[in-house]
Amino acid sequence: MSDINIKEILDLEVAKRNCEGEICEERLDPIMVAHKYKDQTISLICALFAYGNVKQIVKFLNSLDFSLLAKNDDEIREALKNHYYRFQKSEDVAALFIALKRLNERSTLEEVFKSGYLKNRSTIEGINELIKTLQDIYPHQSMGYNFLISQVTLKTKGAGALKRWMMYLRWMVREDNIDMGLWSGVDKGDLIIPLDTHTFNVSKKMGLLERKSYDLEAAIELTCKLKEFDKNDPLKYDFALYRIGQEKLSLV
Repeated sequence: MSDINIKEILDLEVAKRNCEGEICEERLDPIMVAHKYKDQTISLICALFAYGNVKQIVKFLNSLDFSLLAKNDDEIREALKNHYYRFQKSEDVAALFIALKRLNERSTLEEVFKSGYLKNRSTIEGINELIKTLQDIYPHQSMGYNFLISQVTLKTKGAGALKRWMMYLRWMVREDNIDMGLWSGVDKGDLIIPLDTHTFNVSKKMGLLERKSYDLEAAIELTCKLKEFDKNDPLKYDFALYRIGQEKLSLV
């Protein structure tokens, strides 16, 4: 199949998916919860817990009291003492809330991200700045917490794809019927696709991705390929690719 045909298929899927009814109880997605609040901090919590079964993700996110982000540390720990999700124990969930509350007391997620991003227009450097700030502002180490916020990434080959962080950036930077566009001053063309197993497998099947390893290098390779279809907004294809894989559609 030629690139022209693939672009036509994907453009049709993008147009079909970019509607308010695409995110609903029958087609769950963590961004559903984020949409309720349209807040950059709550959105990050939604993105970081977005792994595993989507029903369980949404159920867990709906159980959280986000007003805790304005409470003191002890109140946060007490309120979240029975909240846990997969790899994250209650102390890990509380640690994220406390770290984000402290960050918001002195800055914003957008400002911290831009302090890294604007040096070289690198979203990876921006994410690294956010991860480092969360680690420094409330030092907490555990397997579950380290998985939740990820580690600073200095390489792309063999490195985790930073899927949940890249998805968060898509939510914050792009604006349409799916993404919220809460940030300004970050170029859509600098975003990297949030590579998950659905987009990885569909992209390989469609001939968009040659790399066999599921890593950050593969996410960058796929993004570069999608820039051939739209150099200014390659991630407009992300949600369509994800849904094609999730719904097991046969388009090729």
